[in-house]
Amino acid sequence: MIDKRLYKHPILSVEEKPLFKFYWQDQELVAREGETIASALFANGIRIFNYHHKDGAPQGIFCANGQCAQCLVLADGMPVKSCMELIRPGMKIQPVKGLPELPPIDPETSFSFQPIEELEVQVLIIGGGPAGLTAAIELGRLGVNCLLVDDKHRLGGKLVLQTHRFFGSIEAVYAGTRGIDIATKLENEVRQYPSVKIWLQSTALAVFSDKKVGILKEGEKYALVKPEIILVASGAREKSLAFPGNDLPGVYGAGAFQTLVNRDLVRPTEKLFIVGGGNVGLIAGYHALQAGIQVVGLVEVMPECGGYKVHKDKLARLGVPIMTSHTVLRANGKESVESITVARVDEKFQPIEGTEKTFACDTVLIAIGLDPVNEFYLKAKEFGLSAYAAGDAEEIAEASAAIFSGRIRGLEIARELGLYSGEIPSSWYETANILKSKPGKTYPEYFPEKESGVFPVIHCLQEIPCNPCSAVCPRNLIEVDKNDIRKLPVYYLEKNGKGCIGCERCVVVCPGLAITLVDYRKDPQFPEITIPFEFLKEIINPGDKVTVVDVEGNPLTEARVNSVKSIKGNDRTILIKVQVPKELAKKVGGIRLQPQIEPVETQYQGKMPDEAIICRCERVTAGEIRKLIREGIRDINEIKTITRAGMGPCGAKTCTPLIHRLFREEGVPESEIIDQLKRPLFIEVPLGVFAGLNSRPAEEEKENE
Repeated sequence: MIDKRLYKHPILSVEEKPLFKFYWQDQELVAREGETIASALFANGIRIFNYHHKDGAPQGIFCANGQCAQCLVLADGMPVKSCMELIRPGMKIQPVKGLPELPPIDPETSFSFQPIEELEVQVLIIGGGPAGLTAAIELGRLGVNCLLVDDKHRLGGKLVLQTHRFFGSIEAVYAGTRGIDIATKLENEVRQYPSVKIWLQSTALAVFSDKKVGILKEGEKYALVKPEIILVASGAREKSLAFPGNDLPGVYGAGAFQTLVNRDLVRPTEKLFIVGGGNVGLIAGYHALQAGIQVVGLVEVMPECGGYKVHKDKLARLGVPIMTSHTVLRANGKESVESITVARVDEKFQPIEGTEKTFACDTVLIAIGLDPVNEFYLKAKEFGLSAYAAGDAEEIAEASAAIFSGRIRGLEIARELGLYSGEIPSSWYETANILKSKPGKTYPEYFPEKESGVFPVIHCLQEIPCNPCSAVCPRNLIEVDKNDIRKLPVYYLEKNGKGCIGCERCVVVCPGLAITLVDYRKDPQFPEITIPFEFLKEIINPGDKVTVVDVEGNPLTEARVNSVKSIKGNDRTILIKVQVPKELAKKVGGIRLQPQIEPVETQYQGKMPDEAIICRCERVTAGEIRKLIREGIRDINEIKTITRAGMGPCGAKTCTPLIHRLFREEGVPESEIIDQLKRPLFIEVPLGVFAGLNSRPAEEEKENE
């Protein structure tokens, strides 16, 4: 029996939950209580959920967020999105082949209806992630009547998927604390305020011209909310990428992957390849390694990764091949991903013939950037409703920036309501700008000349907003500029005649795992190095031989492990101690975790890029759309009418940016393009919901009375 569930994790606690039976194509399988249908299928090694009605192409999970229909299955005869539907004991699940057939309805069936709930509030907050939560906290402190809606079963947004420690400011945004723990802190705080009402598993559907907002409450009831002010903190969606094979099961985004691994505790892949070197892709790769998944490579089309260097270095030290100035040519496979072919690009980002490499993998993670989910904000402004945006819905940045922007928006809204008369400190806006800033200058590595005693070596070489290391040293030997926390930490070997005591706190707290401790006290010729490690403790033991590497992953030497330990307040980071020759000691940045990975011997068979799927829902190719552009069509509505591109369940959220890219490739300026009309509803909803139709038959309602 295949079981791809995680039963141990170095950071996440794994609860024992009841198991029960369900059926996939009449085969008896086992599910864990609380799993979605999708996670239960992945846990049993099933990756193909349906076959597209247009051409029979196999489809698997894509967004894992309920905003497309790639994971559609038949559950007890009803078509459902498997990533959103919880599995139940005895459930019979079938793949959808062709258009799903609905079960017959008895025309004599009686229906019952309930009145539509209508609610007036001072502030409606859409999104319970970091920005929405901190805004609600500020408003709750002032007693503002708020409604916070979120489509998930718990608050926190993407914080609940983040196992790593956060960068930024300790004082302002919990830097040095793991995202999963920040989510808990913020949720506990917002629930202290009685003026903040919270609706979970509730999706905002649309902002209407009468300044009301339609909400699908708890997945089945319809409600209309009339706010004085709306705050949109709905986060971001991932950008997609068009290449041959991009529609194969096994090609999906980092958000879907982190949902499966860090929320559902399922290992959905054995060999992962990542496209995109921003923080999203780099962090997802690290999460994969923590879950015991091999990361066979990462490509970034730019000459340097766009994410933090410390995130890149973590992967490189652990043995992940990182190829900059490379792009994906195609994903290869029959029914699902079997390998990926990549190539180096020239200065115009065009693939260079003869540089192709193919890597065996079963999953390709697309992490090429994010777009704001700002439809509600734009529509509210169009209809004259006072509206604010915060977090990624306003501007794509790190979660730490979203935490702080939510605080600012909360006070700005309270001021507009006349419930806050104070000034918002100018330093808040300065801090917000610092937290939103992109990585700055990278400096060459510098090592202290000292070769005695004990002291930390700080391998943080890039200007990024971060200061936890300066807050934990008991002798204040590490300093970060208080006015600009983007500047590199400065370490003093001594202050007031006192130096490092080897307490290891800086090693443990660093979000980038970029500090090691060098101790010459026992053996000056073979000093002991303390290295932070965030993996299962039992995979490295005293006496083991390990390969130690420099900050960028270059092997230095084999070393014997002296000890594996934790310290008080380690927050699940363990410390590995090794001894190396003194000439290497300061260079040690980490331990290689996975062996060197080589490309497979596969000849790349190039195909026309016109085969790349642009509209996943309706399976419309780049060639079909490019042909219409070359014929002179400039109206995306016309392209939609001819090809059905944009008519699928995702509501054109994925394909629209790709169609615009095709126009750019054909040399058509943006000013000539007529964009398609936006769908009035954010997701599909059964029509009966708007009429107040009870989800259960009238006879069942009577039985329960």
